This record gives sequence, C-alpha cells and structure tokens, in this order.
Amino acid sequence: MVPITEIALQKAQEILGSECSPIGLMASPEGYPHVWARDSVITSLGALLSPGHETCLKVSLQTLASQQSDLGAIPNNVSVATGRLDHTNAGSVDSNLWFILGHLFQYRMDGNLSFLRAQWPALEKALLWLRYQDSNGCGLLEVHEAADWADLLANRFNILYDNVLWYAALRAMAEMARPLGWDGSRYDEMAGDVRHKIRIVLWVGPEAADEWGPNCPGHSEWKHTLSQVDPVLVKRPFFLPYVAFRDYGDYCDVFGNLLAILFGVANPAQEKRILDYLHQVGIAEPYPVRVLNPVIYPGSKDWREYYRNNNLNLPEQYHNGGIWPFVGGFYVAALVKAGRMDEARLQLEKLAEVNRLGVEDEWEFNEWCHGRTGRPMGYPHQAWSAGMYVFAYHCVAGGQVTILNEGQMNLTN
Repeated sequence: MVPITEIALQKAQEILGSECSPIGLMASPEGYPHVWARDSVITSLGALLSPGHETCLKVSLQTLASQQSDLGAIPNNVSVATGRLDHTNAGSVDSNLWFILGHLFQYRMDGNLSFLRAQWPALEKALLWLRYQDSNGCGLLEVHEAADWADLLANRFNILYDNVLWYAALRAMAEMARPLGWDGSRYDEMAGDVRHKIRIVLWVGPEAADEWGPNCPGHSEWKHTLSQVDPVLVKRPFFLPYVAFRDYGDYCDVFGNLLAILFGVANPAQEKRILDYLHQVGIAEPYPVRVLNPVIYPGSKDWREYYRNNNLNLPEQYHNGGIWPFVGGFYVAALVKAGRMDEARLQLEKLAEVNRLGVEDEWEFNEWCHGRTGRPMGYPHQAWSAGMYVFAYHCVAGGQVTILNEGQMNLTN
C-alpha cells in the first residue's frame, strides 16, 4: 500500500500545476484567481522543490514589481484577469515583507544574479516603504489591525508576525547584497536590533533575561510597560501576538511563533517553550494546526464585531482558532528544525489527512477547516496548502528545513 504521505505529495504537485498562471502563482482558481504577494511566496517554498514549477515564483515577483506603487508598496494581490492590482483588501504590510523574502528564496534556488540585479531597485523601494512603517523610530514596525495575512483579526501596533518577517527581510537583503558586490552589514545590524527588540517587547519570561544587559539600546521603558498594564502577566510560553499602547494580546499567534522559530528570532530556550506549549494544548488536534490559542470570544477586549463578517471569524473559525493546513506545513518544518523528527513524521501524516478532506471530492487541499470538527469551510484547491505540504514533506524526508536555511541552493529533485 502506498503511504498517504506519498499520495499527498503527488496530489499536491498536481494542484501546483493548476496554479501557475501566465502572470504567476494564483492563490486558488475557485476563490482567489489572483497573484497574492504572501500566497505566491509561501506557495513557492513547495513549488521551487517541484519539477516543472521552478520559474513560477520568478514570474510572480515580476508581476508584483510591475504594480509597485510610487512610494514602494507591493500590492496585496494582482488580478489574473486584468493583470492589474486588485484593491480588495488592499492594505497589507506583509506583501512587501514576503516580496523581499521571495527574491531570496528564488536566488537560493537558482543563483541568478542577473534577475536579482534587475529587481534590486524594486527591492530597495520595498524596504524603504517598510522603514516608514516604523512611525516612532523604535526599530519595530507599527501595523494597523487586519493589515496582514490575518485580515480579520485585531492584532495591532508591534505585531509579532510582521516583525519576525521584518527581521527575516533585513537578513535577506544583507544576504542578497553581498553577491551583488555591495556591503550588507547595515541590513545585518538593523536585523540584529529588530530581533533584540522582539525578544524584549514580545516575550515575557526568564528565557529572554539575557537580552536585558547593561548595553540594551534605547526604549528601556518597554521593560516595565507590560507589568504596568497587567501585573498578572509574569511569564508566557510564547511570544505575545502584539503589544500596543498600554495594551497587549494574551493569546498565542501560532503562525507568528512558528516563524520566530524558523527564522531564528526565538532562542533555543524560547523554541523549546513554544513547541512544548503547542504540544501540550494539542494545537494539531484534530489536524495541524489551529492558528490561535485560546480563541477569542465575544466580550473579550480583543473581540471585534466585524469578526461576524460572512460568519467567518467566530470562535474556532478562520483566524480565530481555525485550522490552516498551510500553517501546518510550517509546524512540521519547525519540528524538524528542533530535531523532533518522530513528531514531525506524525504531523506530516495528519497534514496529508486534512488535505485529503473535501466538500465535494477528496484531495481538495482546502483553505481552512473548523478548529473543533476539522471539517473544510474555506475555498478548495489552495496553492499554499499544496505548496506547504510539499515543503513539509521535503523537510521530513531530508531531515532539514530546506530553502529557509542560508546557503541552500539547487534543491530541486
């Protein structure tokens, strides 16, 4: 009998084959016939490892760059039908962040300096636009609620997810600058400062004690901000989802914490605490993974009435504790990075199982599922659900986190 993980790999690659449009990777033919900045780059983590799909990301990046604003903003999405940016959900900070990271992933795979050099002006504009999102000069990005992938969630101001990507994007700029003959040290210095700020602002607990040395730069008021807001907040086993003006989120943004592990923002002690916590609360039950824990209920300070929009963001649904298989792929990768291979193999099987589910047919690679029942509720044939399964499969098979690690190139097999 063919293992379900092998069947899922074949089915995922078939899905990816249907997503490569003339202008790049679509998010989904049924629900999202657009090239989305974040979706296409995340999907590419698997597409770059799939024979015949190696150039899809490059086309996506060229399409996104062609619609970059005068100020440097990368569009949230570009319509496949018109080839122009779509103003639906237009405001997104992470489009610029994933755009930068996409160029690094492409370069690590093909080493094409000519493409990188041609795109460099767009990359510098994208980075400058991001720097203007640091409105108070603290080093971290300040982000409005619902202005990133969690487009129906009230994370706000210094958000974990966006700032982890900010750190990764700065490191990416440094790595890409060097083969072009330019000094990337300025980007590395900025990245180091961002990682330090994330650790002192968004982690509450002894695992970040080393960050509070005598040379801790600037904004020392952060050390006391959270204790002044809530003296009960002594320690947490995860990075907080956001810290705002005399406010913070007291729940685990699973995607943001997984990215903190994968991109090296979390130190080893923090990595262990996060993964132990996710295991203890059964974050992969019934399938990998529920993206928020605990969920937000009406009456909470983080509840918004707009969560009821289209019946989407009710408790255990959508961003409010729903299961997102593409994030499940990042969970498997994080387990591999931490050396938890038995658990990674188990979760890869469960990831195959959730992608096999469907409303009308098997192997729909759905967008998201209900966090309690596990039943599909989103659009089928999602590119990033398929792409991240392929990525997770290769991480488990090779025992390492491919593409995200510096120096790995030409991994297609």
